[in-house]
Amino acid sequence: MPPPQPKHSDDNLMERFDKAGARQFRARDALVAVAVAAVILIVCAGTSIRKAGEEMNTGIGRDAVLAVGRPAAWMAGQLPLRSATHTLTAWLSPDLNLNGLPGFVDNLTTTANAGIPPVTPDAFDPSQIGAPPPPKKPLHTLLVTGDSMSEPLDQYLAQALTGNGIRVIQDPHIGTGISSTILVNWGQLAVYQVRHDRPDAVVVFIGANDGYSMPGPDGRQVNCCGPVWAAIYANRVRLMMNTYRQAGAARVYWLTLPTPRDPARAAISRVVNAAIDVAAEPWRDQVRIIDTVPVFTPGNIYRDSMTIGGSPTIVRESDGIHLNNAGSQLAAKLVLSYVDQDFTR
Repeated sequence: MPPPQPKHSDDNLMERFDKAGARQFRARDALVAVAVAAVILIVCAGTSIRKAGEEMNTGIGRDAVLAVGRPAAWMAGQLPLRSATHTLTAWLSPDLNLNGLPGFVDNLTTTANAGIPPVTPDAFDPSQIGAPPPPKKPLHTLLVTGDSMSEPLDQYLAQALTGNGIRVIQDPHIGTGISSTILVNWGQLAVYQVRHDRPDAVVVFIGANDGYSMPGPDGRQVNCCGPVWAAIYANRVRLMMNTYRQAGAARVYWLTLPTPRDPARAAISRVVNAAIDVAAEPWRDQVRIIDTVPVFTPGNIYRDSMTIGGSPTIVRESDGIHLNNAGSQLAAKLVLSYVDQDFTR
């Protein structure tokens, strides 16, 4: 028979701890430990509880935390332990001292007074954020206006809508531009159009004649087409958009310029289109930018013709600027696809 193996000592630490007669903790001991920890937390960092509650969203949970945090902060403030605790533990989380520096302000009036334009709900197209679209409204009056770019677009829109009992107002102003007030001041004209016609929707196609110098903030003339000129132009466009939207009661459909053939004009149209897009930012819910560039001149590359219905079709006039009948018909369909998202007809 093999010799018996020596008996190993027990390596179970818990059994040895028990055998040593260790004390068995009771539920009451755990409650006492929690209470002691809570007292230490209150006297040393009571203000942290209050701060955490103040940063919570309004609700029952916030009220409950503040109900404890406010008296805890007061109690901690009466004792010197808070300062000592902060000094001893500062190395664990070296927070920057941001006291007294301006931070977030959720009050729109206060934000505006601080010189920062506030963002309002009107700046969001519901489709951008997955919100349901507002219910469609009946379309009674549609105003189509702009320079010569709005012709014959206005005719095709009238042909499509007047049969449904919709009043279509065709109001082109040939040879005019937003950057020039010699023939007409579009800021004033927009006010007149709204007061006179009260349109439910406004289609604007303008910019072929733009590129004139405009007075800057200091009164000096600013030549096209740098950032300063673009900002002045965008502010003029924004003024018109705000007039046409009628405090949110109407919808505005503003077409960008398809790239013209002439390189100099193409450079101007690129800046005009950028300014149009920036101008609409505060009211994406009411101002629709209909970008014609991807449709007629993808990549800002001029072309006379494109495929429509499977057939090559000329869509530009011989001047390399305007849309011809076929191009205007296509543009009208594009506009109506946007109008139909907001109105019934």
